[in-house]
Amino acid sequence: MSADATTRPVVPVRSTGRFRTVLLLWAALLAGADLTVKALAEAMLSDGTTTDLGPINIRLLYNRGVAFSLGADLAPWIVIAATGLIIAALTWYTVSSAPAMTRLSRAAAALLLGGAVGNFIDRLGGDGVVDYLHSGWFPTFNLADVFVTTGVVLLILGTLRAPQTRTGD
Repeated sequence: MSADATTRPVVPVRSTGRFRTVLLLWAALLAGADLTVKALAEAMLSDGTTTDLGPINIRLLYNRGVAFSLGADLAPWIVIAATGLIIAALTWYTVSSAPAMTRLSRAAAALLLGGAVGNFIDRLGGDGVVDYLHSGWFPTFNLADVFVTTGVVLLILGTLRAPQTRTGD
């Protein structure tokens, strides 16, 4: 046995599949949480009940469009097809990039994907996306929207914090 073999520390190699699996599991859990809260909101608020929580009211609304009701006048199949393609592209990018992402970027991607999938699955029900958080000064939104917005903010912060690489002198 050579001296080199006895002095080298064994460094475990992380599986790149682990990053992908964990990220997709988190996205699925977040989508599941969103869909659960939406089901509760529908069950509790379908009679028109509004609950005042101070700065936020809880009330039921269906959004047939996407962010801020954009595209609400489009045929539902167009909105479903467009959001489905965007989610497929986001999933492909996330799965292929996960091993190289920072923790912050993986958290952001899980939030984005979980929120997008939650709203997409909800949209397939036909009535539109269930929204229930109403402030009076901002469009009514839901937990998936919070996930997507937080994911975008974290991606921006991660990009700003990333070390700058020089491509040439």
